[in-house]
Amino acid sequence: MSTLIHTENEHGKLKGEYLGDFVYGANDGIITTFAVVSGAVGAGLSPLVIVMLGLANLVADGISMGLSNFLSLRSKHSFAQRERKREEMEIEKFPEEERREVHDVIAKWGIPHEHIPTIVTDIVLDKKRWVDFMMREELGIIENPKDKPIFHGLATFVAFAIIGALPLLPYVFGVPGDLQFIVSVIATGVSLFVVGSLRSTVTNQKWIWGGLEMLAVGSIAAFAAYLVGSWAKSVFM
Repeated sequence: MSTLIHTENEHGKLKGEYLGDFVYGANDGIITTFAVVSGAVGAGLSPLVIVMLGLANLVADGISMGLSNFLSLRSKHSFAQRERKREEMEIEKFPEEERREVHDVIAKWGIPHEHIPTIVTDIVLDKKRWVDFMMREELGIIENPKDKPIFHGLATFVAFAIIGALPLLPYVFGVPGDLQFIVSVIATGVSLFVVGSLRSTVTNQKWIWGGLEMLAVGSIAAFAAYLVGSWAKSVFM
């Protein structure tokens, strides 16, 4: 079992421990910021206003996403700790019933019947191993004591702020006015594709499809924002 746990950590956790948070934050950051830029351009707003709106989005939404991720993961950890205490209590009060549950789980694996009692005995000899088994096999909860919700929240915020700032760069670094939006579109498109392709490192999806998928989602959001900005301009200006 130790080998199994090690493999799960190695392939499911260590490889992409914060990559999911990075992709999550970067994806939302660049899409929402570029949507702000597109909407502002569609409304005919000045570059200064575009930068101000974009920066406000980066700070407010970035903090919101980072804190939301942190609180969500902390809640999951609290839930897992509560369930662990409940399993420990049940093992103390109802050991025979819990032992039968271990037997039933192992029997479902298709292990020859004559080997099951020995395996059950090996598991229940150690209380922590017993609880770990019940947490994973009965409740489907895989714990990682080294996992820190605060770092996941920070990864989300940093990715949101850094990658999400790319659509604003042409407006900050003096790109000629007639090229600012075009450069922003190119920078955003490349970033969306790269961020999307990174998902292939933690999923079975091919990198090219991951990149194209995220590029499509971002393009739809930006186009919708541009149309709304154009409509608002025609109605209110």
